[in-house]
Amino acid sequence: MAPISKECDFLVIGGGSGGLACARRASGQWGAKTIAVESNRLGGTCVNVGCVPKKVTWNAAAIAETLHEAAAYGFNIKETSPFDFKTFKHKRDDYIKRLNGIYERNLEKDHVEYLHGRAHLLSKNEVEIVLDNDSKETIRAKRILLATGGHPNIPNTPGAELGITSDGFFDLETLPKRVALVGAGYIAVEMAGMFHHLGSETHLFIRHETFLRTFDPMIQETIVKEYERQGIHIHRNSSQSKIEKKDDQWMTMHYTDKTSPNGSTLDIDCLLWAIGRSPEVEDLGLDKAGVNQNQKGQIIADDFQNTNVENIYSLGDVCGKIELTPVAIAAGRQLANRLFGGPDYKNAKLDYTNIPSVVFAHPEVGSIGMTEQEARDKFGDGNIKIYKTDFTAMYYAMMPPEAKAPTAYKLVCAGEEEKVVGLHILGSGSAEMLQGFGVAVKMGARKRDFDSCVAIHPTSAEELVTLK
Repeated sequence: MAPISKECDFLVIGGGSGGLACARRASGQWGAKTIAVESNRLGGTCVNVGCVPKKVTWNAAAIAETLHEAAAYGFNIKETSPFDFKTFKHKRDDYIKRLNGIYERNLEKDHVEYLHGRAHLLSKNEVEIVLDNDSKETIRAKRILLATGGHPNIPNTPGAELGITSDGFFDLETLPKRVALVGAGYIAVEMAGMFHHLGSETHLFIRHETFLRTFDPMIQETIVKEYERQGIHIHRNSSQSKIEKKDDQWMTMHYTDKTSPNGSTLDIDCLLWAIGRSPEVEDLGLDKAGVNQNQKGQIIADDFQNTNVENIYSLGDVCGKIELTPVAIAAGRQLANRLFGGPDYKNAKLDYTNIPSVVFAHPEVGSIGMTEQEARDKFGDGNIKIYKTDFTAMYYAMMPPEAKAPTAYKLVCAGEEEKVVGLHILGSGSAEMLQGFGVAVKMGARKRDFDSCVAIHPTSAEELVTLK
């Protein structure tokens, strides 16, 4: 075993949003001697191949959508050239590089030592770091946080390697002419919407009848219908048997779906797998430290982020609780408070209930709390009351009927007091809207509290405080 080259109070393995938030709080606020290790770019999935570049691309798609709709308002817009995807892509890359630099400077500001390398647990207190120049350092730490995140899955379908994942989406230099996306979660749905509105012929392959199947059925049914109205090709009950390379640009997907149960083919110039993610633990050395994992390989951690090893903690996507960046950040800060903040923070932890989440689809989707069925299962049918509405937002008043997108809202209320235990919204502006309503739900708002708030007119949001 190599000699100990560094010692610290707190070693954070993983430079994503959760790990960095925890490291900075531990060192910058509480003075713990902290080392952070990352083998890729600082910021993790969110900053580099997730939320941030995704939202930038969604903005571009939303602009394209608006330009298309402008004619209904009397604008005569003629494009002199097609969307310059390559220029857009490189500007987006430059923005991400600036963020990487900001993250590194923030570590310096909070006196966190940063090592760029791959970490391997040697025991419950010692970690070997293989640095970029292949040299090694062995660190002894009083406490260790495992926040290594995850990576996209690729199926074992023959020819699957011809496709890309969500990571590869951000490496595309040109916009595909015809793209196939396989998956039914938010990544597949978001990217399908972006591809479509930026001009690609878009095919979305799902295993069941709807996508976003963890969301309330109102969301599922409305967004599937809307994607079809927009012209996205939805392949229900589908499976892929093989992918074959056709030439330097094109490939052929062999598949079955609801309309082609005996099999069909589709020529595409881009295939994107969005079939789930796995924890980044392959060479972490969990067995050497005795850290337990579940059947999916995720690190088992309780609500206080404790693993089964007393001085090792874990949070974020590698645990698989709620795989959202703000969740990891909040959990990281609370963990640092508990470990280093003294008696006042001895019970600090993140409350994992009522976490708001948004899907940047077209239109946006927002949700907090229970679905209708979850609430009925918990409280009983007789104790649940549903308030819902669907309507056309005023934005679409100037457009022909076939061009109007839906808006749909639902409140799920429980008990005699009609406490709002679920709120589900779909339509333009839902992402920004949900943050405020999320506070109300988190505080335990009742239906009459919503009713007591005077509506802001004319808005779509006013419908949530005037539901009957």
